[in-house]
Amino acid sequence: MASGKSSLFARIIVVLAIVGCLYAAYYYFNRNKAGGGDSGAPQSGAGSTGSAGSKGSAVEIGIAYGTEKKNWLEWAVQEFANTPDGGKIKINLIPKGSLEGAQALVAGDKTIQVWSPASSLYKDTFVQDWQIKYSNAPILKEESLALTPMVFVIWEERYQALIQKYKSLNFTTIAQALQEKGGWNAIAQKPEWGLFKLGHTHPTKSNSGLMTLVLMAYDFDNKTRDLTLKDLLDVQFQNWMATMERGVSGLSDSTGTMMKDMVLKGPSSYDAVFVYESVAIDFLRSAEGRWGEVHIVYPRENMWSDNPYYIIDAPWSSKEQRAAADTFLKFLLTENVQKESLRHGFRPADPNVPIKFAESPFTVYQRYGLQIEPGSTCDPPKAEIISNLLQIWQRSQGGR
Repeated sequence: MASGKSSLFARIIVVLAIVGCLYAAYYYFNRNKAGGGDSGAPQSGAGSTGSAGSKGSAVEIGIAYGTEKKNWLEWAVQEFANTPDGGKIKINLIPKGSLEGAQALVAGDKTIQVWSPASSLYKDTFVQDWQIKYSNAPILKEESLALTPMVFVIWEERYQALIQKYKSLNFTTIAQALQEKGGWNAIAQKPEWGLFKLGHTHPTKSNSGLMTLVLMAYDFDNKTRDLTLKDLLDVQFQNWMATMERGVSGLSDSTGTMMKDMVLKGPSSYDAVFVYESVAIDFLRSAEGRWGEVHIVYPRENMWSDNPYYIIDAPWSSKEQRAAADTFLKFLLTENVQKESLRHGFRPADPNVPIKFAESPFTVYQRYGLQIEPGSTCDPPKAEIISNLLQIWQRSQGGR
């Protein structure tokens, strides 16, 4: 009887040992798979995307950017991938209109860690909207990547006809051309050209469209700073802007897309567009090869697009993602990458990178009207001015 009990006890011991071994193997396998046993493994906080996974995996960040920087940023991401840091960081470029990027962040788009609009024009409005929803200041760090002013791009033949009629090209004479019921027949005895067609982007989605409205207001009041609510509430200004805007052909969400349409379709799409100088430079040679030369004209009152890079203090971003965003920013500001921005028509943010030399686009394309000095530049107005200007525009267009 005693030997039977001993045998049963031995069997129980063996079974328990086997179960213990299986449990230990299961625990060890799952701990390594999750990276939980590595004291240096990043931890995902509440709301974090957990992009920085196990030890050795790439940290993933999303950059919502204005499409005017598309070619340059895509090149930069490819170059960055070949660096030691690039092997540890994955960059997701998210093309969005400048205002759309801000609105997506406020709405809680967890794919975005960096916002890089065309300019800081909408920054104050974004900060106010963010703080209402999230309480904290949204921007951890900011730097300007490159500069570019605004320009009119018009087909050379149309430009010569307008100059003969109105002596200059600016918002005032553009408004006169748009109001000509006889179109090009009244302007230059060219009925085959149809109505005068101006294009700019949608002001509630694209920075260049919003900048168009701001520069129209500055032009109307003949000033370069201190735009006030009284200026906007002037009935004469509102009527002038509404009449002009009703003549605008289409409202593209993207400056680059609008310029591309002008080049592909020729004067049948637009006689003139109001775009970033950098976008115009990127398409100059393509336009000449399809429909003839274009002419670039700088408005009387201009404004710099400084292409900021904002690292966002979002609740869904991990400390690893914020560090990765800063690493990529430093790469974008290196001399080689800054020089490449010039090839795409931008004026580098690095003051040590020259923009005037034999191979520079500002030398090569000077005959199109490009110039180093963009003329009088305006101060960005306050958030309340931006908000009211957009509301006035929307009411005048019936929510268009």
